[in-house]
Amino acid sequence: MAPWLRLEALGLTENGVRIVEDVSLKVSHGRTLILGPNGAGKSTLLRLMHGLLRPSAGHVVWPRALMQAMVFQRPVMLRATALANIEYGLKLRGIPAEARRRQALAALTRVGLPELAARQARRCSGGEQQRIALARAWALAPQVLFLDEPTASLDPHSSREVERIIGEIAEAGTKIVMTTHNLGQARRLADEVIYLEEGRVLEQTPVDEFFRRPRTSAATTFIRDER
Repeated sequence: MAPWLRLEALGLTENGVRIVEDVSLKVSHGRTLILGPNGAGKSTLLRLMHGLLRPSAGHVVWPRALMQAMVFQRPVMLRATALANIEYGLKLRGIPAEARRRQALAALTRVGLPELAARQARRCSGGEQQRIALARAWALAPQVLFLDEPTASLDPHSSREVERIIGEIAEAGTKIVMTTHNLGQARRLADEVIYLEEGRVLEQTPVDEFFRRPRTSAATTFIRDER
């Protein structure tokens, strides 16, 4: 299967500190979760993939142009209604007002929050804001969706709702690349795991194989300690 994305000897150094070092891998279809302890460089690697950071070394190679979107751990909400937040991205794409209102409402409905259309987004709960952010991204019909620990600050109920939505986005055909340090979440959502520690990729394996038979002692220790 042809890769959607290649990283070639990718590295990032800031103030003399290596944050990501010599990462070479290929990412294909499905759901890829970047797993590792806090401080491993997961968020930095995700931002390098998405192009928000410029690498100090190596290359991020997209074989063809793909529509991308990204959702952060703490989403930024405009001072506007939930519906207007979703419409904004569609407006930037040049979609006419009537069509973007219709598409935004459909996206808000897909994440289970049509009743919040007229509410100020910043007055919504953390879980609701994250679902609005997912709707905003989903409305753009991205081919690749980057997610940076999207449930890290949420309660269990909100986390389950966000995981459900991520699963539906993936089922609709969007490639998911997501960071987490949550083993249960990785088991539920991932097709493959990229295990990162101290800025270096130690494993890239199918999720079942990663948990059943990790290839490195570092991954074995991480799995044991996080259980």
